[in-house]
Amino acid sequence: MSVNKKILEVKDLRVYFNTKKGVSKAVDGNNFTMYENETLAIVGESGCGKSVTAMSILGLVSKPGEIMEGSKIVYMGDVERGEDGVNLATATDAQIRDVRGNGISMIFQEPMTSLNPVFTVGKQITENILLHEDVSKEEADKRATELLKMVGISRPEKVFGNYPHQLSGGMCQRVMIAMALSCNPKLLIADEPTTALDVTIQAQILSLMNELKEKTGTSIMLITHDLGVVAQVADYVNVMYAGKVVERAAVNELFENPKHPYTIGLMKSMPSLANDGERLNVIEGSVPNPLYLPKGCYFADRCPKAMDKCREAQPGSVKIKSRHHVSCFLYENDNAESTAAQED
Repeated sequence: MSVNKKILEVKDLRVYFNTKKGVSKAVDGNNFTMYENETLAIVGESGCGKSVTAMSILGLVSKPGEIMEGSKIVYMGDVERGEDGVNLATATDAQIRDVRGNGISMIFQEPMTSLNPVFTVGKQITENILLHEDVSKEEADKRATELLKMVGISRPEKVFGNYPHQLSGGMCQRVMIAMALSCNPKLLIADEPTTALDVTIQAQILSLMNELKEKTGTSIMLITHDLGVVAQVADYVNVMYAGKVVERAAVNELFENPKHPYTIGLMKSMPSLANDGERLNVIEGSVPNPLYLPKGCYFADRCPKAMDKCREAQPGSVKIKSRHHVSCFLYENDNAESTAAQED
């Protein structure tokens, strides 16, 4: 796959929560880059920092959470759209509002709680259009109706005037997608977009997101814990553990040649016909408490290949091949190129 233009670059992203018991390191030094017309999946167990990473990009981390000094979330902007590049980690509220919903949009986990129950879905979509674009209300209403049709809602004119409680979960999720696409964003962040949906509707939503990416050229950041979903829709994958990206690679490369013991454990935990009734693999132990992270590699206590030095120091990132990096001491002496944990 040819490399397209960068649209987002995240460097040394650290998000800490100051609690009464101490500092919780929810995200602790993430590095990755997003390109045009790509789908990047961020996967990992619950509590590994996936959603906090997404919230940080849109400036939605609230107190006691804080994006630490030195973090960079650079949105490249778009000259054709009159957008300047900006570091969202240090941007003003006004700068973030200009990007949010316009350059970068987000689909949240629970559509029924993300939509405002006292406004019709049509009003909620047109509100975003009127906020970011110089159009009349009639033009905004027309575009909102067209968006509802585009995301596969039948009788969009009728649904335009419905309230969220009058729609099913699947329809509400389609409304959320329509709202997110209303200003033709460069990047769409989907945070567990199919969690509350049944398998049939989940497949429809994933297919819809793929179709819309091809039609609009919008890049997608997919937050999920489901490797089956990743295999269906992703181009590249970041595997997160305890606030860090421990491996990142093209989706085919990751499934065919996983390197980090945590990634391998996740792969072995996936159900398949080949299991033939056998018990699924289980990664022993649990994710460390972010308030009391160990000195060395955070996965060391659960890793079947852990060495003494794994408990004494943090491994650096090693380049296996182009855009395949892993943070693990098992590969530091291989022919792979040691890097500064940054994307190509």
